Amino acid sequence: NASLLGILQHPDGTVLKQLQPPPRGPREQEFYNKVYDSDCCDSILLELREYLPKYFGVWSPPTAPNDTYLKLEDVTRKFNKPCIMDVKIGQKSYDPYASAEKIQQQVSKYPLMEEIGFLVLGMRVYHVSSDSYETQNQHYGRSLTKETVKDGISKFFHSGYCLRKDVVAASIQKVEKILEWFEGQTQLNFYASSLLFVYEGSCQATTVRLSDVTLAEKRRVPKGLLSGGDVLEYNNNINVINSTENGKIEASVSKGLSKFYALHKKACSKRHHSQLSLKVENSEQDNVWKTSTCITQEHLNGNVLPQLEKVFYHVPAETKESANVEVRMIDFAHVFPSNTKDEGYIYGLKNLITVLQNILDN
Repeated sequence: NASLLGILQHPDGTVLKQLQPPPRGPREQEFYNKVYDSDCCDSILLELREYLPKYFGVWSPPTAPNDTYLKLEDVTRKFNKPCIMDVKIGQKSYDPYASAEKIQQQVSKYPLMEEIGFLVLGMRVYHVSSDSYETQNQHYGRSLTKETVKDGISKFFHSGYCLRKDVVAASIQKVEKILEWFEGQTQLNFYASSLLFVYEGSCQATTVRLSDVTLAEKRRVPKGLLSGGDVLEYNNNINVINSTENGKIEASVSKGLSKFYALHKKACSKRHHSQLSLKVENSEQDNVWKTSTCITQEHLNGNVLPQLEKVFYHVPAETKESANVEVRMIDFAHVFPSNTKDEGYIYGLKNLITVLQNILDN
């Protein structure tokens, strides 16, 4: 996934993005410094942080002190099989200071930018069926027309078995939040900037081991805490940290599953190969329930629901609402101060939302 974005992964959970040559690199660095300034008290910039990768300053390798890298949160890190799409947003992918030559070059790359307002720069989709990734580069995005853009983007949400409508719905909600931010600010205009979409591609088996303590006994524990001070860590798998002193509980619950538990009528696919049985294995020591994310109505009968209810007891309500999806703004080499709304970016976001909504409603 790092190669898709042209960035290096650092073992500490960040990514390193090499600073581009001036003026682009310094401009991007200045943008991050401004938004993440510890003295920042501008509510618009403070809210903007929610939609960016976290920024940890700059870094240079000891061997090459003149090479500067931006140190950024790796938005893909928490995912097991991250599916990633990079979409450039706006009607112009050149900034107001671009030369005629640069404008010509950008326009010729994708003449429809003005009309469509966005361009798919790349995607990497995990196919459950083949346990492999399918990758598309920017030639794929540039080949999309008004007529084919909906199908072109829907490919990103297809697991090989089924269209992940849960992911589409969650993506729309996230993009709408970013649109709201843009509707409320007139201080920055963004050119050639992208949205990065990431979701969990694996139908990971959900395993819950219960030894001498059952989840049911822990029902009255405040949200997010287990007795004994163990903290639930919420990432794409809801992990009950298994480093408890006596190893009382280990649980890993995939959010994809919780979505289907909440909306189990909307089956992932009616085709037989995407259905699965919920197997309940009992042994004296522990019960292990194994399942995965594509669940159909037939499998939620019998005594399975009470079992699932125990599993989900510690899942906070909000995780049941939507699939685990990240949508973050990236690439800020062409951000400029402004005194008007960023109409080009807003136009692109609205068009993208319309396409996503059409994929969902189809």
